[in-house]
Amino acid sequence: MDKRYDAIIIGGGVNGCGVARDLALRGAKILLLDKGDLSKGTSWASSGMIHGGIRYLLSDVHTTHKSCKDSGYIQNIGKHMIFRIPLIMPKLKGSGLKGLINYEGANALFSFYDKFQPLKGGKPHVRLTAEEAKRLEPMLSDKVEAAVSTDEWGIDVPRLCVMNAVDAGLHGADIKTWTEVVSINKDSDEKNITGVTIRDTITCKKSTVNSSIVVNCAGPWVPKVAKMAGLEVKLRPAKGIHLILDRRISNMGIIVEAIDGRSIFIIPHENISIIGTTDDDYYGDLDNIRVSEDEIEYCLQAIESVLPDIRKARIIKTIAGLRPTLYETSKYEDDLTRDHSLIDHQHEGLTGFITLAGGKLAAYRVMAEETADLVCKKIPLMTKCTTHTAMLPGGEEVPNATELAKQYGVDAYAISRMISRQGQRSIEILEMIKKDPALGLYICQCEPTTEAEIRYVIRNEHVRRATDLISRCRIAEGPCQGLGCIAQTAIIFGDELDLGPEKVMQEASLLLQDKWHWRRDSISDLQMAQEELYRMIYQATFNPSQYNTNTQEVF
Repeated sequence: MDKRYDAIIIGGGVNGCGVARDLALRGAKILLLDKGDLSKGTSWASSGMIHGGIRYLLSDVHTTHKSCKDSGYIQNIGKHMIFRIPLIMPKLKGSGLKGLINYEGANALFSFYDKFQPLKGGKPHVRLTAEEAKRLEPMLSDKVEAAVSTDEWGIDVPRLCVMNAVDAGLHGADIKTWTEVVSINKDSDEKNITGVTIRDTITCKKSTVNSSIVVNCAGPWVPKVAKMAGLEVKLRPAKGIHLILDRRISNMGIIVEAIDGRSIFIIPHENISIIGTTDDDYYGDLDNIRVSEDEIEYCLQAIESVLPDIRKARIIKTIAGLRPTLYETSKYEDDLTRDHSLIDHQHEGLTGFITLAGGKLAAYRVMAEETADLVCKKIPLMTKCTTHTAMLPGGEEVPNATELAKQYGVDAYAISRMISRQGQRSIEILEMIKKDPALGLYICQCEPTTEAEIRYVIRNEHVRRATDLISRCRIAEGPCQGLGCIAQTAIIFGDELDLGPEKVMQEASLLLQDKWHWRRDSISDLQMAQEELYRMIYQATFNPSQYNTNTQEVF
């Protein structure tokens, strides 16, 4: 590790990946570090929307404007990853004066929001009768007497992070996942940053990396990283949970009022549905966030008021994450600003340490631009930002799935799902199948994901563990939660990295543990039978417990 970097970025979420890409495109020598995989913290646990933030209009118009504008840029540079999510907000019979006020208030708010919609290619809101709403969404409760519509844009957030990191790598940045920062190093006067000491969490090897600038993009872990540099940065982390259903339940996203008056939603997202989200102050372990029975019931109860049959759907997993909200007192969680803060700690006596705190997904690119501008002043590097126009890998042109299906003999739906992740790069994967048709086998039937795509991302997208493939190509994210694909995925991973049988078994075990971790809090009734099926299949196939004592938690 003798190479000296212009800047070291700590944190592989959307902010860290965005900063790395921005600086790499400007020609800076960059190292991006994350103690786990890319996007595995707050970014992975988000609602999967680059939305403008309509609720911030009441207290933070600047954030709404900034998010809508940046949403437009993101849609332009990553067209293949974007999909529209139409939303309706119903008014229920018997809701009385409060319901009328809320409905008319929502209509007025959406009217104001319409002024920002052109920035992100959105459609103006529309008032709907009960009959019109039911035509759009037949599963709606008969208690719905009116509704108002709006729309937002969905995105596969892990893919967004990965593509930013991949593009940074293509422009010279070094990307090191599963690499933990154990110390932030300073000169003898304790006034200037000299680099960091890192530990590879897979090999356990330590090394020192040199740079005069360190950028703290660690999300909820920002205070911990700042403390390593002898500094204090305060956040007020807020916990949010989501429930993932095994299929698309509704045609429309539906915004409803929970029992405490907060707005939550159910949205169709790719080939699943997402229910969320909560917003609660969090004081626990940042690395071990659990979902409670009360939180699950809170979400289901709210959605049940407009979709009476929602409990018939199967929750295949839960997601929990922390918003790195800026510290404020005397405010409810919902009222906290979603703006960001860029801190140059030079005014505290430490040169070369920068913190990016707060913010929201839809504004990641502009936050990265602001951070990169500050870094470039210090390097110095007189180059302007291009991330608002430079396409993300695969975004140059979105291929036509039907035409590619005819050309390569692969199912059009499978190609369309591949395109949503890879865009134009899908052609490279299809060429692999053309040369070796066996690579067209569907490893994950739920998605579906081909063996060719798995091998492609292992070779090209900074994959170090088999679990990384979950965020790269949605392995084991469907209804079976890995029952049919974990073993094959681990074997392919081992083949690509030339691992022995024991290592392959360990990687399969880690995949099982990862899926169990996010499924365990929602399991009930007949789902226990599926867990028993997992146990029998994988104990008979791999018997991983003899290789990894932690595997007992899985079963």
